[in-house]
Amino acid sequence: MNERILIVDDERLVRWSLRKKFGEWGYCIAEAQSAAEAQERWREWLPDLVVLDVRLPDDSGVNLLTQMRSELEHTPVIMITADLQLEDVKTALRTGAYDFLTKPFQFEQLRVTLHNALEAYQLRQQVETLRQEVERHAGPLEVIAESPLMAQLMEFVHKVAASAASTLLILGESGTGKDLIAKTIHQISNRKNKPFVAINCSAIPETLLEAELFGHERGAFTDAKALKRGLLEIADHGTLFLDEIGEMPLVLQAKLLRVLEDQTFRRVGGLRDISVDIRVIAASNRDLEQAVKEGRFREDLYYRLTVIPIFIPPLRERKEDILPLAEFFLRRYSRRSQKSPRAISPEAQEVLLQYNWPGNVRELKNAIERVVILEDGSSIQAHYLPVSAEASHFPDPFRPTSGWPAASTSPAWQCLPSGRFLPVLEIPEPGTSLEDIEKELVQTALQQTRGNQTRAARLLNISRDALRYRMKKFSLLEDHPETSETSL
Repeated sequence: MNERILIVDDERLVRWSLRKKFGEWGYCIAEAQSAAEAQERWREWLPDLVVLDVRLPDDSGVNLLTQMRSELEHTPVIMITADLQLEDVKTALRTGAYDFLTKPFQFEQLRVTLHNALEAYQLRQQVETLRQEVERHAGPLEVIAESPLMAQLMEFVHKVAASAASTLLILGESGTGKDLIAKTIHQISNRKNKPFVAINCSAIPETLLEAELFGHERGAFTDAKALKRGLLEIADHGTLFLDEIGEMPLVLQAKLLRVLEDQTFRRVGGLRDISVDIRVIAASNRDLEQAVKEGRFREDLYYRLTVIPIFIPPLRERKEDILPLAEFFLRRYSRRSQKSPRAISPEAQEVLLQYNWPGNVRELKNAIERVVILEDGSSIQAHYLPVSAEASHFPDPFRPTSGWPAASTSPAWQCLPSGRFLPVLEIPEPGTSLEDIEKELVQTALQQTRGNQTRAARLLNISRDALRYRMKKFSLLEDHPETSETSL
């Protein structure tokens, strides 16, 4: 159980009897005999529940409740009194008290009240955690593992999740889905009903990262007007995901190592050790071993993290996952756009499979989202896919690329109202097939660029890979060997 209860009452006998009973029921107890002492206790201890007397020697419990609400917004407070006054009850309940009990106590009633209050508090925390997760990551959590590599990885992930390992390291290129694997580990572990808390170590300034992780005491620095729980405390009994761990400053690395070793830490400005029970999952797309050699990452932390490393292969090494992933994202974004799901044309499938996807799953997801927005046909065609290995950005179908000739200097090209440039062709004779027209377009582009395939692809607003696919299809590769940019 181990929930923390703060007892605030000026009568020593009352505190003793409550402490004794609460201890028997499995709770951790702290005491205060005045309003001033109670403030110190709750700011230092951050209780899960407070039992508060209405009458205190230095202030009223109702006034203290008002102040407590500003700092411990959702912590349940049970008011107690020997002199029940209706107005006190009304005021306390309006201020946010969970319940009101009279002395002498009926301990069984008190036990039920404590249980219900703590259960409601924990449920609120879980709902808030889930709400944040939904906001951060819309859509279902699903790992596509059609390839042998990913199937083997997921088998290993299930073993690790079921183990008692408190520290894991996920390695992989940017966009491979390290955060998804971390969430999967959490959701299939025995910690699944506790918080999953994620932080990107590269996204927060060094001066703020320590306070985010460890929390801070009131007055620890200029803007610390109230005590703040850090992510380590919020993730207690759950999972803390440290993305881009390689970007963490060396000073914080030393403090993190202590957390990993003995599961204790101190808030910024704090003097008391706080114990937690958490699983820490770190992730990096960098070579941490090289960072150790260069002095940018602590060697002792590196070896502590790499007890159980998990390597996610890049998408180019698991081609069997490309089409299932594309179809998964296609269904997702079609639902969001309120469009009917469409098939991926054979040509588009071939282009997807031939591309190396340097941005991995993230790049594929973004590509499919773009296709859903732009494509209105009955099936997904290749011309909206950003699949050029040389391109550093998506080809834009609504404006010409910088490599295209201006319409005024190249009469063989015309500018459409949309802003796109297309070759001016005569209407073909009856019976001419679309493939013949497509072949003629490819030949014209290659002639215009004197065989340079990269520029020819730009002229046609397709990727170089898509151009080569068509050249192979029309047996044009031997007639138009590639020429370099410098020869133009």
